[in-house]
Amino acid sequence: MIAPLEIAANGFATAAILLAGRNSIHTWWTGIVGCALFAVVFFQARLYADVVLQVFFVLSSVAGWRLWLRGDHGHALRVRPADARSLAWIVPLGLACAAGYGALLHAWTDAYAPFADSLVLVFSVIAQLLLMGRRIENWPFWLLVNSIAVPLYASRGLYLTAVLYAMYWVNAIVAWASWRRLARLQQEGDAVLAEA
Repeated sequence: MIAPLEIAANGFATAAILLAGRNSIHTWWTGIVGCALFAVVFFQARLYADVVLQVFFVLSSVAGWRLWLRGDHGHALRVRPADARSLAWIVPLGLACAAGYGALLHAWTDAYAPFADSLVLVFSVIAQLLLMGRRIENWPFWLLVNSIAVPLYASRGLYLTAVLYAMYWVNAIVAWASWRRLARLQQEGDAVLAEA
C-alpha cells in the first residue's frame, strides 16, 4: 500500500517539475513543499543521500525563487545555455563526488544502494544549480538522474515514486526542447531590438 505521505510528496513534486518545464516561477514553492515531504519518505526508506538531497532542494529552491525573480541585476533571469568550459568539468567532478560520498555511506551507514543513491544526489545537485540559473543544460542532467532513480526507488518499494520519475524523464525531454526554443526566441528578440 502506498503511504499518504508518498502520495502527497509526489503530488507536489510533480507540480513543481511540470511548472519548471513550463518555465513558471511557481515551480519553487511547490518544490519546497514536495521536497520537505520527500525528506521524510526517503528517511523512512533508508535512502540517506536522498534525505540530504531534499534538504538541499528546499534551500536551493528558496535561492532559485529569488534568482528567477531578480537574479539579473534586479530583472528576471532569462533561459540561456551554460558555458561549455563549465560543462566540461562538471561530469568528471560529479562522478568523483558520487564515488566519495557513496564510499562514506557504505562505510558508515546502513544505506541501501549507497553508490546509486549518491549518483542521484550529486547529479541532482548539478541539475538543480543549472535550473536555478535557468540554464538549458539542466534537462539532460535530469534525464540522467531520472534514469538512475527509477530502478533505485522501485527496488525500495517506492513504486509510485518510480513511476512518477519515469514520467519526469519524459517531461525532461519535452522541457529541454521547450527551453531551447524559448532561448532561441529570446535571442531573436534581442537581435531585433539591437537592429532597431
